[in-house]
Amino acid sequence: MSTAAKVDATEEQARQLVEESREATWSKPSFAKELFLGRYRVDLIHPFPRPSADDAAAGDAYLARLRAYCETLDGSVIEEQGRIPEQYVQGLAELGCFGLKIPREYGGQGLSQFGYNKALMLAGSVHPSLGALLSAHQSIGVPEPLKLAGTPEQKQRFLPRCAKGAISAFLLTEPDVGSDPARMASTAAPTADGSAYELNGVKLWTTNGVVAELLVVMARVPKSDGHRGGISAFVVEADSAGITVERRNSFMGLRGLENGVTRMHNVRVPRENLIGREGDGLKIALTTLNAGRLAIPALCTAAAKWSLKIAREWSTARVQWGRPVGEHAAVSAKVSYIAATTYALEAVLDLSATMCDENRNDIRIEAALAKLWSSEMSCRIADELLQIRGGRGYETAASLRARGERAVGAEQLVRDLRINRIFEGSSEIMRLLIAREMADAHMAAAGALVDRHAEFKEKAKSAVGAGGFYAKWFPQLAVGRGTTPGAFTDFGPLAQHMRFVERMARKQARALVYGMARWQAKLEYRQMFLGRLVDIGAELFAMSAVCVRAQADRGTPEGEAAGELADLFCRQARIRVRELFDALWDNTDDEDVRAARNVFDGRYRWLEEGVLDQSEDTGPWIADWQPGPSTEENLLRPWLRVGAFQ
Repeated sequence: MSTAAKVDATEEQARQLVEESREATWSKPSFAKELFLGRYRVDLIHPFPRPSADDAAAGDAYLARLRAYCETLDGSVIEEQGRIPEQYVQGLAELGCFGLKIPREYGGQGLSQFGYNKALMLAGSVHPSLGALLSAHQSIGVPEPLKLAGTPEQKQRFLPRCAKGAISAFLLTEPDVGSDPARMASTAAPTADGSAYELNGVKLWTTNGVVAELLVVMARVPKSDGHRGGISAFVVEADSAGITVERRNSFMGLRGLENGVTRMHNVRVPRENLIGREGDGLKIALTTLNAGRLAIPALCTAAAKWSLKIAREWSTARVQWGRPVGEHAAVSAKVSYIAATTYALEAVLDLSATMCDENRNDIRIEAALAKLWSSEMSCRIADELLQIRGGRGYETAASLRARGERAVGAEQLVRDLRINRIFEGSSEIMRLLIAREMADAHMAAAGALVDRHAEFKEKAKSAVGAGGFYAKWFPQLAVGRGTTPGAFTDFGPLAQHMRFVERMARKQARALVYGMARWQAKLEYRQMFLGRLVDIGAELFAMSAVCVRAQADRGTPEGEAAGELADLFCRQARIRVRELFDALWDNTDDEDVRAARNVFDGRYRWLEEGVLDQSEDTGPWIADWQPGPSTEENLLRPWLRVGAFQ
């Protein structure tokens, strides 16, 4: 990357930017926040929330229409062509799929988050690229930021267009900027007359960018007189002079994904297109993701449901050693995991979505946990399905079809799901973000005690305040309802699991305090320790969702079966939770850090000998780019513009 384009930021500057961008207050209760504090507030999720009658009716009616249309689509066409056919997109637009959550007053369908998730599941089951197209447009594209922070005029200008099918994209990542926005090099310089901004920069991995009509662009406004500056968000017309889609990227999976590289050179954007205030761009993006992240659990749940269907049908049809393969214990264990986890995935998704719709709880941690946990568990489900299918799991659906067998794309599922552990925050970054929210109360109480730059006087003053907080809070972690045999009896056989969750919630809260005492300001560098605590919380959240969901299902035709799956899932999750607790203190974390440093220093370079590296001399690790006009053909595909459908 050229010196002119590159922006360097210290660790402290990067940390400060993220800290300033996060929501610092908690105006509403949060089940997950309380869980991490060792307080099991079941009342915040029980009884299991359900959509209102009106929302449910509207959602069901729309889903019936969407299902009828999706049944006419062929996902193998997308896989083979590597693109979503124009007529598929046109049909989705005519059905209003690009305005699922946009209010009806702006021409949208006005679905709840719950209904939106179900629509994504249905479309994504045709091909995950359809789910990505719709979710990138509505979860992080123009509609959601405008709903949260747009002016009435902006909503009136852009939301009806989006509802009709004007596809939008979100432009944040750059060749040298991933999860560290402090390095962002794209700029939005105010014009001399103050009527507009001039955008310059290159954006990488612009999902929907190749087919978008509208863009949400994140760029840095220089601080100057009359301008507070900072990373800001803009709505930009994709065909504006100076915008060039230079490349359509291709990936391991999601082969219909319209993802590209977009260059902006002296792109004039009216001042009226600034979303919120200057400097609020990251905060708007993070707030958007509170609900936007639920799109990934929706698509993961859809994949799990399909996996369960295929596992059931194949395991009873395939016979080996005189019995269906599903009757062999090694396969039964895999099918059991898929069934129990699928029930849990849907419980977590529906709970998070309905809590979002009710708007009485702060769900920032719940949504992040749902994204993290769902993306990890669904990848394991896909891998287990591929193993159950054996050689046919590794064979492509097209190859299976060509030789006369059922075209089951298990290997495609593995490829398509893998990105969800990277999309919208990698699992590693998600654990750190959740850990920061998990420690919020401790940061407020301990303050300077966990600040490695604080002076001694500041630490001493902070110690006094922290002492009062911990003197009151820590003793509450010693005992709780989980130690009482008669607690949670209204949950019947699942009461034992509710008691387990309550005990483990207090245990993980104590573990965090022990970690703070042991490492103090260096705790932030113990990423594996914090990650395990987050993973424990994710499992406890899933167990809670499952138990509350199964309790709500009692008395229904599926009630008894739901209870069986809930009990099975909780038994499996308890094993994982215990293993995570053991690994908090019995691990190779320090040895791993030392070994990695030795690798970087070349100490083990001899171990790399004896192979060839075909990637050598093919290009730099990070593509070099310089500000200026594009020299490439513009790959923006105009046929997807709304006007093409009218």
